[in-house]
Amino acid sequence: MSNILKGKVALVTGGSRGLGAAIAEALGDQGADVAISYVASAKKAQAVVEKLKAKGVRALAFQSDQADTAAAKPLVDNLVAHFGRLDILVNNAAIAVQGKTVDDPDLDTVNLDRQWQINVMGVVATTRAAAPALSDGGRIIFIGSGLGSRVPFPGVADYAGTKAAIAGYAKGVQRDLGLRAITVSVVQPGIMPTDMASAVADKLPEAIMDLHAIRRIATLEEVAATVCFLAGPDAGYIGGGVIDVAGGFQI
Repeated sequence: MSNILKGKVALVTGGSRGLGAAIAEALGDQGADVAISYVASAKKAQAVVEKLKAKGVRALAFQSDQADTAAAKPLVDNLVAHFGRLDILVNNAAIAVQGKTVDDPDLDTVNLDRQWQINVMGVVATTRAAAPALSDGGRIIFIGSGLGSRVPFPGVADYAGTKAAIAGYAKGVQRDLGLRAITVSVVQPGIMPTDMASAVADKLPEAIMDLHAIRRIATLEEVAATVCFLAGPDAGYIGGGVIDVAGGFQI
């Protein structure tokens, strides 16, 4: 275990499973104390917390629904009350509603609207709540998607739109917080072995591979390592960037 993040406190939203859990554990490996948020997976969240504590760092899980923008401030307030500070925010929590084109008569507009609420407005609310509490020289890292920049197949318009919106928002946040030496970055993973990606991957495995210069999907550990680098001391001059971890997806 490295200690380059020792003394830092990180919040990883949606940290009970998948990429969020991998990021939380990687930050813990670097010595950071880590809080995660979750909606309903209390057992999974507690399992992540126990893994983190076994690394010798402080850890806690907070139940918080990102669809409810009013929940963002209590989440941050409770974290600061428990840990005393906040240095790193990883906006990871998101959902994916995919598979139907915008002209499909069976388009699930209710869940598509919920996707915008969680992936954009919930992220904005968390960022707004965290910004005043974040230490000078802190980090904000948004988890975007390769689909935020390139859309090579149908059925993902709304999801792609939410991730493109976050990339633009992050650049504005960097302008707002740059005078405090807070860096803001977007990490755009490609296809990963997560529940969120399975629907697309199952339908188009060969077509997806054909879009990658490196013909495999990303590992969670590769994406988490990029987040850890951006959270660390060597990334203090990387601001407003959008970084693909996608194997040359659609270059």
